[in-house]
Amino acid sequence: MNMGLTGGIATGKSTVSRLLVERGAALVDADRIAREVVEPGQAPLRRIAERFGQAVLLEDGTLNRKRLGEIVFSDPAERAALEQITHPAIRAVMKDKMAAFEREDPKRLVVVDVPLLYESGLEPLFHRVMVVYVPRELQLARLMERDGLTAEAASRRLGAQMDIEEKRRRADDVIDNSGSLEDTIRQLDSFWQERGLR
Repeated sequence: MNMGLTGGIATGKSTVSRLLVERGAALVDADRIAREVVEPGQAPLRRIAERFGQAVLLEDGTLNRKRLGEIVFSDPAERAALEQITHPAIRAVMKDKMAAFEREDPKRLVVVDVPLLYESGLEPLFHRVMVVYVPRELQLARLMERDGLTAEAASRRLGAQMDIEEKRRRADDVIDNSGSLEDTIRQLDSFWQERGLR
């Protein structure tokens, strides 16, 4: 079985994915793949530089993520242009990794951590979708603290994603990560047992 894992920025997806791996799941990390496809020598990086200008590259030829983030988080059209370049490459690698894990052990849960799963229309790729949830106010506070952002900058980042309540409504499984780590672990243990996973 494969499962898409998503949530919102600063909801604690990485904690939940780590806990699932500890229980035996295989993990495909879309963020890691997204970093790999824009490394020097990769076609998407060349296309990003052509589209957004050489200012989005550092002196060593790597992507200047801060500069690119400033451009795409302030303009939805620019963000869409970036996604048109990167998403097909990310999806291709993601599908390859999922298929490899499934061939290796068909009974193992394959978890695919995709921050923008719903925004990218990827639900059909998965048997189930799990959403890691915290209320928006807590999400905003955690994001400001984690990334040292102002309330305005953090709100802009949250605004670039689908509302967390909408994600919660669409999910097959919800892990409420607004309490203690022990509470999150209890919810994951219940999920694991209910699905009869090994």
